[in-house]
Amino acid sequence: MRKYLTLLFVLFLFQAPAQSVSNYLDEIRNNPAKLRAFFSQMPKGGDLHHHYSGSVYAETFIDYVVKNDYFVHRETLEVSKNKPSNDKEWTKFSSLKKEGQLAEYQFKILQKWSIKDYDHISIPSDKKFFGTFSDFDVASKENIDSGLLELKHRAIKENVSYIETMLASIKCDRIDELSSQFDPKFQRILQQKDERNSQQLLDTLFSKLMEKNIVSCSDHFSENIVNRLHHSIHIDDDSFIMRYQTYTVRTFEASEVFKRLILAFDAASKNPLIVGVNILSPEDNEIAMRDYWLHMQMFKYCKNKYPTVKFSMHAGELTLGLVKPEELTWHINSAVRDAGANRIGHGVDIPYEANSYALLNYMKEKGIAIETNLFSNEFILKVKNGLHPITLYKEFNVPIVISSDDAGVLRTNLTEQYVLLASRYPEFSYDDIKKIIYNSINYSFIKEPSVKQQLLAKLNRDFIAFEKLITNIPHKRK
Repeated sequence: MRKYLTLLFVLFLFQAPAQSVSNYLDEIRNNPAKLRAFFSQMPKGGDLHHHYSGSVYAETFIDYVVKNDYFVHRETLEVSKNKPSNDKEWTKFSSLKKEGQLAEYQFKILQKWSIKDYDHISIPSDKKFFGTFSDFDVASKENIDSGLLELKHRAIKENVSYIETMLASIKCDRIDELSSQFDPKFQRILQQKDERNSQQLLDTLFSKLMEKNIVSCSDHFSENIVNRLHHSIHIDDDSFIMRYQTYTVRTFEASEVFKRLILAFDAASKNPLIVGVNILSPEDNEIAMRDYWLHMQMFKYCKNKYPTVKFSMHAGELTLGLVKPEELTWHINSAVRDAGANRIGHGVDIPYEANSYALLNYMKEKGIAIETNLFSNEFILKVKNGLHPITLYKEFNVPIVISSDDAGVLRTNLTEQYVLLASRYPEFSYDDIKKIIYNSINYSFIKEPSVKQQLLAKLNRDFIAFEKLITNIPHKRK
């Protein structure tokens, strides 16, 4: 009896703070300032749907091009390392400074390279968002070290202990002769949705690519872009861990998409720092829509060729009106059932998917987590509040993680995503939110068990401290 009472007392000691925190969260759900203070201090585990270049704030990229005195076009605001033409509108940032116009142009570029002051009228929001990446590409590739350190320091201040960032697509020599040979064949197979022949053709192209020794490109990326960079700037420490995904780009023609996908899988199969593979760019792009089935066949092929490599896929980042209704019925299904994705990014069109209940049950049974990006979905797709399917995923017990997507472009952070979650969806209790945070480590692609255990142990300690902190806040009890 005494042991039983002791056990009850110990359980009470652990549950009482959590219950107090839960009560406090319910009290402040309609107070954005109090929610931000709460979630700023709450440990948030990991950020799993995270783009490196889109997460660095534009001010950092602007400082870089100004410091290195790049050229800027006075009218278009295009920035270039070298003067592209004799157009008199091209000038150096140093010249703007002498003319007293530097601050004005910095602010204009800030508005172009992010959604700051966006008016929701001049250009569609999705075009505005995706257009920023090519604009600041001139800077994002040049100072990756300082960009990653910025992300690390901001994460630590925000009580985020892990980031799994989509760093870059691996470049390699052009394969024009193979593209001219294989792309027409891929299109014929695509018309027939011939799975067997698609796998055979992919295997033939794979052999041709191996003859060109393209893996030397993935080895170079792995060693010089990831290993040396990661260790030289000391990213990992007791308070923070970072790992990387690489990816293919769905807006290229088929052979190039496949080449980059092979490079990504090859790199991820060899390097413990490269933990996963993805596919990027607007899902509603003309080529992306046309070749979506074929891209799923490519992932299926790579999954068989590299069975240890995990991958997440941008899938279902679509909504009614953006594409034809019939195009909303199968992308997530194909990503999880045909391609075999381990996680899904966005997954917004799930209510429109054919046999969506069966699909949701399948995701639950297979442990396929959904990477939910609340503000990103609101800005790009105009999907928020009850239109967002996050509560549908919850109802079917699909593992959920909350992510920031492109915090720099969107001028947000991970804290704000939890503020939106708590304020918009009261169905999510404190325990639900806490589970989501643990999901961000448990469903990460981290390869080293010791690293995952290190992060989970830290999360345990941080939550004990956080719940003690909130319990001591003097607030009115219900």
